[in-house]
Amino acid sequence: MDYLWLVIGFAILLCSGDFLVKAGVSLSGHFKISPLITGITIVALGTSAPEFFVSLGAAVKGSSDIAIGNVVGSNIANIALVLGVTAIVLPIPVLKKNMGFDWSIMMFASVLLLLLSLNGSLGFWEGFSLTTILVCYLIILIYKSRKDIKKRKLEPLTPNMSILASFGVLILASIGLYIGAGLLVESAKNIAVYFGVSERIIAITIVALGTSLPELATSVIAACKKQMDISVGNIIGSNIFNILGVIGLTSIIKNISVDKSILEFDIFVMVAISLLLFVLVKLHKKNLLQRWKGGLLLLVYVGYIAFVFLFR
Repeated sequence: MDYLWLVIGFAILLCSGDFLVKAGVSLSGHFKISPLITGITIVALGTSAPEFFVSLGAAVKGSSDIAIGNVVGSNIANIALVLGVTAIVLPIPVLKKNMGFDWSIMMFASVLLLLLSLNGSLGFWEGFSLTTILVCYLIILIYKSRKDIKKRKLEPLTPNMSILASFGVLILASIGLYIGAGLLVESAKNIAVYFGVSERIIAITIVALGTSLPELATSVIAACKKQMDISVGNIIGSNIFNILGVIGLTSIIKNISVDKSILEFDIFVMVAISLLLFVLVKLHKKNLLQRWKGGLLLLVYVGYIAFVFLFR
């Protein structure tokens, strides 16, 4: 029965996250917010909403391994699995800004998470620091976007729902995320107990993979439509939001204990894969993530998951 609840929880999370983004985009049209700012804020927050609700629900229920393992595992999957599969479907040209400012912020956030976790826990002040950095990052992005808007003279999006319906869908989607996260966390805990494995292993594999499904679906569909400019930028942005926003806000609300294995192994893998992405992109003078590089990333992910189950 737990497997059924796990699938139902994933399904509710995916549907609710999708409706949250649609409602947010519709509201941005009503309030005359530009497409660029909408993408930076509402869409990015929407795609990280499943991770946030899962991590918060897990922390509140005392499952810290799921709370932080979900984010670390999701960030690993976003790069090694999502970009790996997407690049195999179609080589990805990477914008310079993605591997410049945005990648630097992602690496900074990853290393900072490692340093803040060294004492074995993440509390209010660690969460406050991470969230403050996220706010500063958003302010910089919005400032840059406004300059770009003036150059390109972009018009606000056309809302596809009334303002009342948009708020209604936003509220229902948030409730759906809360319910889906609760079902997923409880069923994941029960499955971990049944198989005699740790919550950490379930979190960084099954739960993380489930919360990364929106990014995987979005990136593969974008590749099939040859809209490759969104793939790497979305993944890097999602990883930044996961660390600074999801872990930041969760640890402000509830202290998170950091498992020794996550601190000594998984976070290092997350940092190493981020560095590998930079090296692979820079190997091509036009910053192209080719099929063989996608295959290598996917192989690294499969190897990581196998190692976790066999040796950790």
